Amino acid sequence: MRVTGLTAVAALLAAGAAAQTRPQAKQAPGTILEMSASFEELAQRVSRSVVQISVSGYALVPDAEAGRAASIARERATGSGVVLSADGFIVTNAHVVKNAQKVSVTIAGAAGGDGEDGGLPARIVGVDPETDLAVLKVARKDLPFLALADSDRVRQGQVVLAFGSPLGLFNSVTMGVVSSVGRQLAEEDFMQYIQTDAPINPGNSGGALVDGDGRVVGINTMIMSRSGGSEGVGFAIPSNLVRDVYRQLKARGHVHRGVVGVSVQNVTSILADGLKLKRRSGVLVSDVRPDGPADKGGLKAGDLVLSVDKVPVRNARHLELRVFRASAGQKLRLEVWRDGDVIPLDVEVAARPDATDKLAELADPQRNMIPQLAVLGLSVTKDMGPVIESLRQSWGVMVAAVLPNPVAANVDLQQGDVIHSVNTLMVTSVEALRESLDAMKKGDAVVLQVERDGALRYVGYRVE
Repeated sequence: MRVTGLTAVAALLAAGAAAQTRPQAKQAPGTILEMSASFEELAQRVSRSVVQISVSGYALVPDAEAGRAASIARERATGSGVVLSADGFIVTNAHVVKNAQKVSVTIAGAAGGDGEDGGLPARIVGVDPETDLAVLKVARKDLPFLALADSDRVRQGQVVLAFGSPLGLFNSVTMGVVSSVGRQLAEEDFMQYIQTDAPINPGNSGGALVDGDGRVVGINTMIMSRSGGSEGVGFAIPSNLVRDVYRQLKARGHVHRGVVGVSVQNVTSILADGLKLKRRSGVLVSDVRPDGPADKGGLKAGDLVLSVDKVPVRNARHLELRVFRASAGQKLRLEVWRDGDVIPLDVEVAARPDATDKLAELADPQRNMIPQLAVLGLSVTKDMGPVIESLRQSWGVMVAAVLPNPVAANVDLQQGDVIHSVNTLMVTSVEALRESLDAMKKGDAVVLQVERDGALRYVGYRVE
């Protein structure tokens, strides 16, 4: 009977313990071979569903002497991805496909295509910068795919394997353990990662971190390094967060965030003593927004939240992340401690207010379509008083929506961006932008001056 990698490790340890009491000259080599065989089988099975992603695009090349951008150069890069469905949906990191004009995917054992580097052409279905996740689609069926595990069950010390294409080396695997779960890299960051010492290098981004059963526990996304290479400190996006974002991107091309209308804090000794809390575990509810979802669900200031959907909450950030992952309309079962009793409450998640979502409602798919960029645009007018006041330049076209099924080259534009000019020519309306782009010929360089979050930047591509 063939055993899994983790079972084989346990068997090896047991064999070592037995060897201390009686001779087992042939047992240890046999156990090692079984363990090796189990990892070989696991690697062969998983690697068929971990792909190499090749992207190409255009970027401005700075003129060192003039101190400004002088020309546009073609850039190429590689990353990794994971096939999550038989019909060709693939998850990767958002930064892997950033600025991509063309994307292609190489799948182990699959016949090549006419994409970049002989891979299969892929389109970007959706990108979520907040979680650094993106979903791609290739036109293939019956592909081998991987299942997402329950990352809440991942434990420190668990054996994991990292699959991907480090430094462009297609179909590579490394092994390590989970160094930490719920690793938060900055206090203000809502993201929590699985930390691992499995060697991860540039090019592994978007690849799979799997458990001993070959299920994806995380998507490898970054490393912490002084040298630029692996130093045993890598981070993966937990699979439960990946699952939620993947489903929304696949269905809508973008992600709606959830809110319940509460403010929460970690219970400290000072808070516990000053508020005379008889219980010092859980997350303290410090405020409940009137008529918000939590208020309607019965939550009160002073409650201690113990769990969400039967999963204990470790701290305030963990609770916020659980809500962040939830979709609008989803109900969360909270267990709260109040006056000595544990009370179950059902709270329905509401959609987080998002100005860019309101922009999309204002745009007409026919009148506001800019097919060359695959976006819906709104002309910046005086009626947008608050918007104009916040802009660096009081003219342009605001991106109301980025189409999930682009009919043009992938250009690095996001909802809320304002396009001020095309190749230094001022853009004052949707019609003017379309006319400027229509005048471009195949091979022409196109440089958009874009304002994003108060900063001006250039977005360049070449007409295919």
